Amino acid sequence: MSGLVDFRLRGIESVTDTALAHLDVEDLLVELLDRVRELLQVDTATVLLLDSSSQQLVATADRGIDAAVRQGFRIPVGKGFAGRVAAEKQPVIIEAVDHTNVLNTIFRDRGVCSLLGVPLLSRGTVIGVLHVGTLVPRRFTDEDVRLLQIVADRVGFATESRRAEVERAAAVVLQRSLLPARLPVVPGLELAARYVPAENGGVSGDWYDVFALPSGWLCIVIGDVVGRGLGAAEVMGRLRSALRAYALLGGDPAEVLGRVDQQVQHFDPETMATVLLAMFEPSLERLHLSSAGHPPPVLALPNHPPTLLDVPSDHPVGVPRGLRRRATTITVPPGGLLCFYTDGLVERRGTSLDAGLARLCELVVAGPVESVCAEVMAQLVGADPPDDDVAMLAVRRQDSGEIGPLDLVVPALPWSLRDIRVAVRRWLSAVGAAPRSIADLLVAVGEACTNAVEHAYGPSGGTVKVHMELQLPDVIATVADTGRWRPPRGEDRGRGTLFMRNCSDDLRIDHGPTGTTVVIRRRLAEQAPR
Repeated sequence: MSGLVDFRLRGIESVTDTALAHLDVEDLLVELLDRVRELLQVDTATVLLLDSSSQQLVATADRGIDAAVRQGFRIPVGKGFAGRVAAEKQPVIIEAVDHTNVLNTIFRDRGVCSLLGVPLLSRGTVIGVLHVGTLVPRRFTDEDVRLLQIVADRVGFATESRRAEVERAAAVVLQRSLLPARLPVVPGLELAARYVPAENGGVSGDWYDVFALPSGWLCIVIGDVVGRGLGAAEVMGRLRSALRAYALLGGDPAEVLGRVDQQVQHFDPETMATVLLAMFEPSLERLHLSSAGHPPPVLALPNHPPTLLDVPSDHPVGVPRGLRRRATTITVPPGGLLCFYTDGLVERRGTSLDAGLARLCELVVAGPVESVCAEVMAQLVGADPPDDDVAMLAVRRQDSGEIGPLDLVVPALPWSLRDIRVAVRRWLSAVGAAPRSIADLLVAVGEACTNAVEHAYGPSGGTVKVHMELQLPDVIATVADTGRWRPPRGEDRGRGTLFMRNCSDDLRIDHGPTGTTVVIRRRLAEQAPR
């Protein structure tokens, strides 16, 4: 018998070690179950994996019945045949299947007579159950039990290793999908970011985000979810979405974080995260900040030493304290740079946190953001992967002389008009346009864009291009489309051209076979009444 057992084990080892290395968890289990049926000469083989959150065993792969998985069979630990195996962590044999010992009606309906089940263990913890069955009565022997348990040990190891790989890959994909693919173009601000995973190759819940609100306010977020792996990445995704949604409701950053905290404590009571939310006013002159236990940003000003901002650190999100969150307001002059980061950037084994923060302050300067990020990462991370994930975001307010042209390409749809208006207003403020000039150009550019949206395209749609540049002492705004303008509909329509002409110093409209181009010229400074 020992020779037969050795032969069977070599068959299992050859499969688990080589031929199935490319398969995902479900396909791996299916292939292993085919081999189990062959080795033990049984008719059915099923793997149920433990869902730790619900403490239920979920049918993940089956052969010979091919129904448990499709029907979504699951059973609580301690209930029924599989639940008993998991609860006792011991093999269980049922020689005669009936309603008193097996809850899954599929087995009885398919004529399964006898069952043998063993636990799948990982470092002594149950991760699932493997059981086999026969369509004729069978008395499973001690040798059968030993063989199936050895097989289960190999299946458990292979499953856990593969599942860990899949979860790591899924967490990486999820986290990267939730981090901004590229930072938004914000007239008047220069932005750059870095994200580096930890040395072990996994991921955690570190994230950053930059987004504009319809009001013209700009939100900057950096956060760190406690925990690692797919679970932390999933929580990070929910926090990111919740924070964006609650920011749309208005309020200062303390109010927004308070709403997020309330949601987390109600729906995800096991979650904890540190978050720093900063909100720029549309003029970019003032910044409002609130910290949920997150390290403070570094502020660097021209001709001044960098300092850690004095932002009160309130309790992390998810920690029930019932205390009112606080917001801090600072002025950010042109040339000022803010460095946001997660603790992986400044924490190192054998080095105090204060030393890491002091070193960061030495490296941050009021210069180009890409150069600042590169220098900080080179000095604080270097060539060795960090022990923890690192997220870093640098934001610098530009001088008016540094601001280049504004280029927008947006869908020719009504809701794009709001985004155009916000971007144009921010760019004009950043280049120092006078209030009257800003108001006139918003009207003129807005009318040109509205005409393009309403008249240039049919149902197929298209795009609107907006280009603004300085030709001192004037601002030149160009609005272009590639459609064919249709006649205005209604008696009170068609006055857009009059509005544009009254709000500009010079207006040119060119209709051509490839589209329409509107060029608006307006002085940057105030003009005397005409």
